[in-house]
Amino acid sequence: MIIRDETHADIDVISQVTIAAFKTLPISNHTEQYIIKALRAAEVLTISLVAEVEGQVVGHIAFSPVTISSGAKDWYGLGPLSVLPEYHKQGIGKALVNDGLSLLKEMGGQGCALAGDPNYYKRFGFQNLPELIHEGIPQEFFLALPFTEKAPRGIVVFHEGFWANE
Repeated sequence: MIIRDETHADIDVISQVTIAAFKTLPISNHTEQYIIKALRAAEVLTISLVAEVEGQVVGHIAFSPVTISSGAKDWYGLGPLSVLPEYHKQGIGKALVNDGLSLLKEMGGQGCALAGDPNYYKRFGFQNLPELIHEGIPQEFFLALPFTEKAPRGIVVFHEGFWANE
């Protein structure tokens, strides 16, 4: 498996991987491919990595800036994370998350937030922090990982691209 930055040539296959990854998830609105497209168009995809197996893109992860009402800087949102269903349970998602978080830290990121399955993301150190809120997301599914000892307080807002639906 190779983890690398996305290239222009990957754009269509990233959409296909994302559609396939979320197709059967009941918690999905099935707009994740539009989110990535909107984030890319707005030039806010801070990190966009793909996982390749034998030359085929089988996974993708995106990170983009978030704002926090307290004014805390250098926080990012993780998502979407997509792995083709036939490649689940092979460590691809884990590698994408770990590499992405390492890159965020290297560039001076202060933390990362996401809406997702706590059972999956807690293995990376994400946790529910009552002092950080994302309105409209049940608190148990809103997780954060501060890279410093003190987490900010406030309302976290993801880029408007997360509301893209086409």
